[in-house]
Amino acid sequence: MSTTPRIYLSAPDVGEAEQENVARAITSGWVAPLGPDLTAFEEEIARRVDRTYAVGLASGTSALHLALLHWGVGPGDVVPVSTMTFAATVNAIAYVGATPYFVDSEPESGNISADLLEQALDSLGSQGVRVPVIVPVDLLGKCADYDALSKIAESYGTRLLSDAAESLGASFGDRPAGAFGDAAVLSFNGNKIITTSSGGMLLTDDEAMADHVRKLSTQAREPAVHYEHEEVGYNYRLSNILAALGRAQLTRLDELIARRREWRERYRALFASIPGVRILGGADDRRDNCWLTAIVIDDGANWNPEDLSKALWAEGIETRPVWKPMHQQPVFAGCPGIYDGSADRIFARGLALPSGSAMTEAQFCEIETLIAEFLERLP
Repeated sequence: MSTTPRIYLSAPDVGEAEQENVARAITSGWVAPLGPDLTAFEEEIARRVDRTYAVGLASGTSALHLALLHWGVGPGDVVPVSTMTFAATVNAIAYVGATPYFVDSEPESGNISADLLEQALDSLGSQGVRVPVIVPVDLLGKCADYDALSKIAESYGTRLLSDAAESLGASFGDRPAGAFGDAAVLSFNGNKIITTSSGGMLLTDDEAMADHVRKLSTQAREPAVHYEHEEVGYNYRLSNILAALGRAQLTRLDELIARRREWRERYRALFASIPGVRILGGADDRRDNCWLTAIVIDDGANWNPEDLSKALWAEGIETRPVWKPMHQQPVFAGCPGIYDGSADRIFARGLALPSGSAMTEAQFCEIETLIAEFLERLP
């Protein structure tokens, strides 16, 4: 098995426009963290996702962290969160000393189960536990069911923090990802739909929240000539140079999504006649951004994801299991939760395939050929 892939799962897709923007930002003299490109990037993202305010930050993780800090979430609080997610979502809850409460997935999409979430809130409420916020995650670029989640949050008097790190450009109903909840977060990590190398953003319609998060992200400096600090701050601001990269990426967002959607449709066609294989997320992905395409193989199939993964890795093609559920992670052993086995099954039987917009036609044809040959060899 190759340890260094030739074809990556989701490599950065950057070109001349990004290079020109970064060079312009450097030669303009705005090399320090703040500057006009950062301000413009925030405004452009806010317009794209139908939010009033956006705050550019060092990562999606820092956006989650500062949102929880602003709301005063801390020790003694319990935060229901999707169990099927990247660790960053739950790490942010741990940063503030709150207890994550893992909620299992919908079997079709892998997103948080609204039914199980409601059961969890009933149980926690009967115990007198404070639940200040719930944190659903848009898995692999498909929005969670925000109609149901918004109603639940309102009914139980809790905030909704949307982890839209993977879903920029997707939508739910007629609203874009990032527009839901009391606040939402984006990630611009190197493998995301658009990238600023590293980076993220907090999205909100609450001016006080935006102002406070912006302050906290710049070491919580007070408006004084000298350095004055009344609360603990963080070095979490997105740099102007990285924002310049993000601005060029944002102009290409629809193009990048279209390319990933093409791969999704071709994977769907490739596996259409294979019994027991489905695309994670369901048959309707018209509103997804198709960030990553993952398949799920039924328990009754005569092969498993590891078989295909080994065949592709042998040719230098990167694959990855779907996120390992957080309730299976040793670091979070002992945290409470509610489960029906859906996330466990998706992890055990799921496989993410190369989906990046930078992938060439020749590379995808090679993947198609290798998968077709693998399927033909099955008993």
